[in-house]
Amino acid sequence: MKNVLVIFYSQSGQLESIAKNIAKPFLNSEEINVIFHEIQLEKPFPFPWNKDSFFDAFPESFLQIPTKLKPVSDEVLNTKFDLILFHYQVWFLSPSIPINSFLKSTEAKTILNNTPVITINGSRNMWIMAQEKIKVLLRDVNAKLVGNIALVDRVGNLISVITIVNWMFSGVKKRYLGFFPLPGVSDKDIQESDKFGEIILSQFKQNKLDDLQPKLAEIGAVKISPYLVTVDKTANKIFNKWSNLIHKNQKNRKTLLKIFYVYLFLAIWLISPIVYILHLITYPFKFKTIKKETQYYQGV
Repeated sequence: MKNVLVIFYSQSGQLESIAKNIAKPFLNSEEINVIFHEIQLEKPFPFPWNKDSFFDAFPESFLQIPTKLKPVSDEVLNTKFDLILFHYQVWFLSPSIPINSFLKSTEAKTILNNTPVITINGSRNMWIMAQEKIKVLLRDVNAKLVGNIALVDRVGNLISVITIVNWMFSGVKKRYLGFFPLPGVSDKDIQESDKFGEIILSQFKQNKLDDLQPKLAEIGAVKISPYLVTVDKTANKIFNKWSNLIHKNQKNRKTLLKIFYVYLFLAIWLISPIVYILHLITYPFKFKTIKKETQYYQGV
């Protein structure tokens, strides 16, 4: 009997649905024991969010500052796992605080040590640099990354800003104003995500996890937008300055967060369209670099 651990943190329930659907083939196998672990915080973040609490999470999210978690069960701590399916979200271009906190915990060092891990993220659209940060955290706990799946909101960047914000602040997944598309990863993509589980299970049974990622990529597990990669990298540099400024000036935290909110609003609605136009103009001159980056980010 082989043991598989499914780790996730989910406020809205979206990532929990993804986790359960990808795990379906494993749950249907009599040869595999599947255990689910939901990361829980000592002091949970609110859901739905309000504007103040949402932006107050920015500095610590980006700087990957951990918070206290509820203890992991003895069942999880005392089981040696043959594979871990690790699900996470992106908060402010970094792994979410609960995910970051878990990966920096002593429990993670025990659970993930010398164990194959497949990362699965459910995010709005920018996840590339967060995944690079996840790679570092996994190396720190001696885990072996063997696969990656990125499930994202497929609508345009600016439209998804509107729909996701409405979802996060209302707590209800609905069509904003009655005609905007539904926010988040589509129900179709979530329901069909068990196809990734089938591929993972097949490779797992054959002890061929080292060959897994190309097979996942072939069926659409990782789709790369060169434009969003550029935005992600640029925004990381800017967020680094803002997060450090705010975190180091606690007396002026509320004021600085208000200024950051204004900056972010202008960056999204004024600067990002300009960046997109520049990306289209320069694309032919960066084709080889983009192709090389795409191959890298589709791998592990």
